[in-house]
Amino acid sequence: MAVSASVVKGIKIDLKPIDVEDFPVLWNLIYGEEEPEFKKWDAPYFPWKRVDFKAFESVMLERIEKGQDSQWLIIAEDEIIGSVTYYWEYEPTKWMEIGITIYSPNHWNGGYGTEAIKLWTSHLFRVFPQIPRLGYTTWSGNKRMIQVGLKLGMQEEARIRKARFYNGEYYDSVKLGVLREEWEEMYGK
Repeated sequence: MAVSASVVKGIKIDLKPIDVEDFPVLWNLIYGEEEPEFKKWDAPYFPWKRVDFKAFESVMLERIEKGQDSQWLIIAEDEIIGSVTYYWEYEPTKWMEIGITIYSPNHWNGGYGTEAIKLWTSHLFRVFPQIPRLGYTTWSGNKRMIQVGLKLGMQEEARIRKARFYNGEYYDSVKLGVLREEWEEMYGK
């Protein structure tokens, strides 16, 4: 199911579906550097493999052609700074999870991620009336992502201790989530 092809407007940022014209900028943000800074925070315990532009373009075109718009762009000051995603953990029970990456370190710690998660969560609750909750998983090394969820009223729903290994250290996997009725009480429909 497609989310909706409209832009979600915020104060500092907007969210929008990916267009073909966005591919070069998005590819450069993700794969333009050999060791991108964002990967130190975005699941760094999973191997990162550089993808060439043609392969990236092919996958993205296929997604667009199939109407799969589970990844939207975060736009600040008319530039792409990151993306938000959703995926089905288990669709038969309407278990949906979200994700976010702010690729540009210049936009870290400025409230952009918090606003993006807030807009994306509200948007997904609107366009998927059947889902009872939304959540995301991060790791204990990414304290900013844990703080974002807590600041927005999400609850820590699970902590799997020492489940992630990175740079010679073990970290916890942390799940945060919010029920639809909790979100609507805090932010409206």
